Parts: sequence; C-alpha cells; structure tokens
Amino acid sequence: MIEQQPSRTAFAAAALRAAHQVLEDGKMFSDPLALQILGLDVETVRREQDDPSRRSLRLFIAARMRFAETKLAEAIEQRGVSQLVVLGAGLDTFAYRSPLARKLSMFEVDFPATQAWKRRRLQETGIDVPSNLAYAPVNLETDDLVAQLKAAGFDATQRSYFLWLGVVPYLTREAIMVTLKAIGALQGGAEIVFDYPNPIDHTGLTEERRAARDVLRARVASVGEPLLSSFDTSDLHAELTARGLGAITDFGPREIIEVLTLPFVTPANPVVLENIPARGGHLLHAATL
Repeated sequence: MIEQQPSRTAFAAAALRAAHQVLEDGKMFSDPLALQILGLDVETVRREQDDPSRRSLRLFIAARMRFAETKLAEAIEQRGVSQLVVLGAGLDTFAYRSPLARKLSMFEVDFPATQAWKRRRLQETGIDVPSNLAYAPVNLETDDLVAQLKAAGFDATQRSYFLWLGVVPYLTREAIMVTLKAIGALQGGAEIVFDYPNPIDHTGLTEERRAARDVLRARVASVGEPLLSSFDTSDLHAELTARGLGAITDFGPREIIEVLTLPFVTPANPVVLENIPARGGHLLHAATL
C-alpha cells in the first residue's frame, strides 16, 4: 500500500459488504453497520455497486464473512476461544455489531495509517467502540505481531481466533509464513480463518471470468496494493501442518458456491454452476490441536 495512506482495498471490501446488505438483503451475513461506517445511503450503494461484473466478488466476500463467523461461533462454544484478533481489520465491523463480541477480548490489527483512518471513521459516524476492544498498529511485513498484541493486552495463554480476510494475497510469502508460525506457536492454542488464491490458471475460465480477474489485478496494483502471493492448496496445507495448524477445512470455488452461496440466493437472481474452475479463491480454517 502507499505509505502514510489508508488501504484503498479495505474501503472497496467494505463497500462490497455494504452492497450485499442492499442488493441481497444481507442473506449470507447481516451487517447493520456496513452502510453507516462508510457514510453512504442505500440509493448511493445501489447506484455505485449494482453492476453485474461485481456480483461474483461481492458474493465471495459475503460468503467468506459467513464462513469466518460461523467457524468463530463454533470455536467459542465448542473449544473455549476467548480472544479474537482481526488481522488487517480495515473497516470490518464485527467488534461493533455482533452478539458474539461480548464473549471475547478483541484486538484489531492493521497497518498504522489504515487503523488511524478507521478510528476516525468510527468517531465521525457515531459508532461506539466497545470496552473489550483494543487496537494494535502493526505492519505484518516488518513488525513482531505477538509482541505488539501483548503490548495491547493480548494473553498468549488463552485460546485465540484469528480472522484474516482479504489480506493474505497482498502480503509477501515470507510475511505470511512468519505470521502463521507465530500463531501456531501460541501457548494457549489458536485457530485461524483466511482466504487465499491458487496461482493463476486460465484453463477452463470463461472470457467473462478471465476479464474480471485481470481487471481486479490491475485495479489493486494501480492503488499501490498489488497481489503478491498465491498458493497451491496441497503445498499450503503442508506449510500449515508444519507450523502446528492442522484440522484444516478448505473450501475451493465449487464448495464456496454450493455450500455457502446457493442456500441464500433467489430464483430471480441465480448463481450459475457451469464453468466453475477447480482452482481459484479459497476459504480456509485451521487450528492447533
């Protein structure tokens, strides 16, 4: 990202979360603060986001939120998770809206400029900051994540859940692996949800999907946030296991559509199952045993 400026992709992701509330009535996940934190109204979002070329990415972002929050609820109820760390929080609103938030000590981690921008947005839009939330300004490429979290009050002896959405593709492989190693080594145990892409393979893609992928890559590069990392699924699973993060659940493109998306779309606005690539964006949950 551009030095001393907030993340442009964080704003774009927030706009797509808001658009899901408007265009699909929040069927996959409900976020009553999505419009408020952006300072936008329904008609503005509808006018700016109701574009067929954006629907696939919007549904993916909605699906990953549902996946992540469902896994978090299970982790709290079944495995005693008591801390939440949102890595690359951007304009994420979980800590300010979810009933689950009351059960957790929460930490938002982000690049310092993006975090300062987010805190201004909260103040400007009148969203209250809960007393059980702390902020930890961190650059994952250069800073010691656990040290910064501990300075903010994080307890490494408690089981923790790391929410890491829309971030991994923008980091170097080295920073990703250092972060995963730190999480896997936490004394109290940890779980993590993140999304990642497979290396680009145009085989079997329709012209529309190929064009959408190329446009996305060009757009994020133009704002100083190029896509840097991708993983073959089997290789990534081996890397996770080597760092103590096993019990992996990994949804590829077809599972994301069949399990997370199809139950929530309407006959009037269907999802087409034809030509779904085997490789593409994934949603992954892993945990220390």
